[in-house]
Amino acid sequence: MIEFDRVTVTYDGQTEPALRDVSFEIPEGELALVIGRTGSGKSTLLRAINGLVPHFTGGTLAGRVVVNGRDTRLHRPRDLADVVGIVGQDPLAGFVTDTVEDELAYSMESLGVPADVMRRRVEETLDLLGLADVRDRPLTSLSGGQRQRTAIGAALTAHPAVLVLDEPTSALDPQAAEEVLAALQRLVHDLGVTVVLAEHRLERVIQYADRVIEVPGGSASVATGDPAALMATAPVAPPVVELGRLAGWSPLPLSVRDARRAAVALRNDLSARVPVRVAPEPGRVLARCNDLVAGYGPTLALRGLTLEIAAGEVVALMGRNGAGKSTLLNSLVGLVKPRSGSVAVTPGSDGSRSAGASGGAGAALAPDKARPKDLVHAVGLVPQEPADLLYAATVADECAHADDDFGVPAGSCRDLLRRLSPEVDDRMHPRDLSEGQRLCLALSVVLCGAPPLVLLDEPTRGLDYGAKRRLVTILRELAAAGHAVLLSTHDVEMVAEVATRVLVLADGELVSDGPTATVIAGSPAFAPQVAKILAPLPFLTVGEVATALGEAS
Repeated sequence: MIEFDRVTVTYDGQTEPALRDVSFEIPEGELALVIGRTGSGKSTLLRAINGLVPHFTGGTLAGRVVVNGRDTRLHRPRDLADVVGIVGQDPLAGFVTDTVEDELAYSMESLGVPADVMRRRVEETLDLLGLADVRDRPLTSLSGGQRQRTAIGAALTAHPAVLVLDEPTSALDPQAAEEVLAALQRLVHDLGVTVVLAEHRLERVIQYADRVIEVPGGSASVATGDPAALMATAPVAPPVVELGRLAGWSPLPLSVRDARRAAVALRNDLSARVPVRVAPEPGRVLARCNDLVAGYGPTLALRGLTLEIAAGEVVALMGRNGAGKSTLLNSLVGLVKPRSGSVAVTPGSDGSRSAGASGGAGAALAPDKARPKDLVHAVGLVPQEPADLLYAATVADECAHADDDFGVPAGSCRDLLRRLSPEVDDRMHPRDLSEGQRLCLALSVVLCGAPPLVLLDEPTRGLDYGAKRRLVTILRELAAAGHAVLLSTHDVEMVAEVATRVLVLADGELVSDGPTATVIAGSPAFAPQVAKILAPLPFLTVGEVATALGEAS
């Protein structure tokens, strides 16, 4: 169905190719998982399948890409629209209509599908992806996860032979991600659709893959083969594989079920070595919501929310798509005005960058009424769409502007970016970066100001495991220095690694608030892989297991 024959892609102005001498075949009816570190060329590989590379992106493509018998050098994307459906990393950038239902129908209209067939497929897709309740909603009013499901649905309604997806579950809550992956499984096994997807959250998808394509980046060759065989040596691997490597299991398990079967002896060894977690002593309150009610138009997103965030905490905000998480973050920076109740944030005592766990504080600010130049000394937000913060012509300029804006020593922002994503080229335009690299740049810009309260909305979208580990280190350093971090995320593995406290929202209400282990360990939706494998033992991460085994030896 798909053949890459010695494919090399070089973008205009770049001295090194994004892909080098790539050859592989994917037969009909397989699910192929593309893995690799952030910026390694995964998106380039996916875009080459439907001809976006090079017909839309520019650059040169050497070698051949053949899809269902059509050479992409001779067939432009429009000539492959009936064969290949594609969903990019940024769903909003690909939308062409105004509402969910119109977007689902658009591709079928373009292909001349009869009206009665269109209606049936739209209804099937609305039900399949849980979008029926937002069918008439404007696309711009959707949450990030709802947008992603709509983009997937728009590709599915055309019934393509090949479906290409770039980070399809990155903005989805665990339940919605499982629904989407189950739908993809049905397409593969029941309809013979060939699915190619790139995903950093391997814990969600590796067990479903028929083959893995590893894109290492640089001059290294692309490898393809059996998932279990490649995972044995792959530099990026989900927690279930990392645990298997640590325990010496063979063959390596790819699913929680297989790992639980292999973990009987490990659970016995660990039963007397349970981890001891000491909660950090919270400092002064940096943010407070009191009976907060907020929303958009007639829709109420937050209903009587009361909570406090204190210095020294790393708080994870979790819940289904549309639960109100982004609305809470936007309320804390004044982008959403409370309908009733109150929001207050606390700047540093002297307008400086750091509040400090025990230092003094300036007067509390109401974010929707505060002047921006005062608010930036109290709170900083990295939004779901990081490109909204980026406006300079190059990465170097973006970092230099951030240093000037926050009055920090030259090179401070670039040093942060180097820690998060060391491979980013200073000369690149921010919009030419991969989704993960753009996120790292936006994170660096906001963290450069080191506000007392740091808000992160889906901070791990597009990040590989290495970049996430580096982000965890930075967030721990911020908390230790007396800042507070509030991150809205669906990444349960990230929460297990870094969060000291978890808040769970449902339908705009706070339904759970407590220590991380207490809230997520027993949750079917939010428990990390290690917790599921070793239950009822209270381990959350591979690192905790490694520490316990090291102490036992």
